[in-house]
Amino acid sequence: MRASRLLLATLKETPADAEIVSHQLMLRAGMIRKVAAGIYNLLPLGLRVVRKIEQIVREEMNRSGAQELLMPAVQPAELWQESGRWVEYGPELQRFKDRHQRDFCLGPTHEEVVTNIVRTEIKSYRQLPLNLYHIQTKFRDEIRPRFGVMRAREFIMKDAYSFDVDLDGLQASYEKMYQAYGRIFSRCGLEFRAVSADSGAIGGSTSHEFHVLAESGEDAIAVCCQCAYAANVELAVAVTTDSERPTPLHELQAVDTPEQHTVGSVASFLKIPTSKVAKTLLVRSSDGGAVALILRGDHELNAVKAEKLPEVAKPLEFIQPDEVTRVAGCDVGSIGPRDLDICVIADNAAAMMSDFVCGANTNNRHLTGVNWGRDLSEPRTADIRKVVAGDPCPESCGKAGAVLEIKRGIEVGHVFQLGTKYSESMNASCLDDQGESVTIQMGCYGIGITRVAAAIIEQYHDENGIIWPDGVAPFEVVIAPIGMKKSESVNDVSERVYTKLQDAGFDVLIDDRNERPGVMFAELDLIGVPHRLVIGDRGIKNGVIEYKHRGSSEVQELPVDDIVETLKTLKDNR
Repeated sequence: MRASRLLLATLKETPADAEIVSHQLMLRAGMIRKVAAGIYNLLPLGLRVVRKIEQIVREEMNRSGAQELLMPAVQPAELWQESGRWVEYGPELQRFKDRHQRDFCLGPTHEEVVTNIVRTEIKSYRQLPLNLYHIQTKFRDEIRPRFGVMRAREFIMKDAYSFDVDLDGLQASYEKMYQAYGRIFSRCGLEFRAVSADSGAIGGSTSHEFHVLAESGEDAIAVCCQCAYAANVELAVAVTTDSERPTPLHELQAVDTPEQHTVGSVASFLKIPTSKVAKTLLVRSSDGGAVALILRGDHELNAVKAEKLPEVAKPLEFIQPDEVTRVAGCDVGSIGPRDLDICVIADNAAAMMSDFVCGANTNNRHLTGVNWGRDLSEPRTADIRKVVAGDPCPESCGKAGAVLEIKRGIEVGHVFQLGTKYSESMNASCLDDQGESVTIQMGCYGIGITRVAAAIIEQYHDENGIIWPDGVAPFEVVIAPIGMKKSESVNDVSERVYTKLQDAGFDVLIDDRNERPGVMFAELDLIGVPHRLVIGDRGIKNGVIEYKHRGSSEVQELPVDDIVETLKTLKDNR
């Protein structure tokens, strides 16, 4: 490709509304342009990167045995009504009517459509396992699109769907996809972690998210500093370091705590750490009443974990102040677990507390020296808190210093074991080897293609611009001739090298514009082509070309005559 023919729409200044590095650099490098909130044009440079990522995805999906098809972006309401998601999905689902007043939506995902295909075409277990995938534009009407293509309303996604006759088959299909995802993100050059996750609106049981580690990530993930354990903070298991509860040393006492309504203020007033205060949260119970959830004062409630308790209503709801007074006999700031006539569930760490402080269920009073089993009944226990940095690794990996760290992650892929969530509601079944009708087991597997492009930039950039890994770069090599328009020898050598590299299979850009070297190098650094060859009269006289990798400050001289083989070796060794 010749730079003089390329739409190289670079910007010198960073747009004011671009908050994170990938958004800033995608705009400055001329990869994207905004059309409306959360909707972007992919300019030629950006589309080249997206197509490279798509090719990696296709190769690994095909390698895993999946088959590509293409499903429509527009979907009829009837399919979504069958699955129950027409109402459940919420306002992110862009609904509209056609000219005949029939309801349709713009597909945010394709479980319903692909299930409709399978229930029509699959009749026997002999046709399974089956994995169908496509790469297509999706639309989700995000309430707050931000960060460029990282959280856009319209985006490109690869979604795959597996179909099996039984749970063993589903597990095997899931494992194939899990391994394929690892290969995809490794080939994209990403540092990532696969984390246990909640299935959310998609549904199903087992679920893993693939997160690119980056400070700009919107998600918090817990990772072991010594082993491969990683989980979304909503699902990470919180392990208590206490093996047994300490022996009580103090008597129960009631103390006045005037105008002290928070854990922090009570701890400060009594001159104790927040870890010695038990906080009591009253939430709606599954039968419409109230449940008391007890946590250590320095811990936070994990709403996802709490919602999984059978006693707790879904979604999680804190009861109103007037009901708190009726249930506990006091205002919110003075609630305690003692003498409550409702179900009490203590977090595992809170259940190991002794001689702790809690509300006295009387306004402006607290109890000190409180102990489970002596001053109040032993509670039911559960893991209901968020993990914190320094918690022990839940895998008990046994390695010295194996504690959790909290990292920021960008979710770029998600795999689910759906089971029969869609196949049952939509009557997708087949005959098993005994001739009996069975409901097909499903899995679903998504990768945000455009989000992967942004995530790569978040990991690979410097103050001068993007540093693309070879496999996804818009061009692998750029030839930067110095004085090409003035020097016949520079022109001849540049054109000869350009042709040789193209013939050898390299994706090459030659900067044949009449630009000063400083301007040329600045733009080439901004767009991030990995391998740069500078050709000038002085080098030609010595039979060499100046080589520099975008991610290095080192400059090398390579022989002109051996440039193809030398460049191949340099690429292979990086």
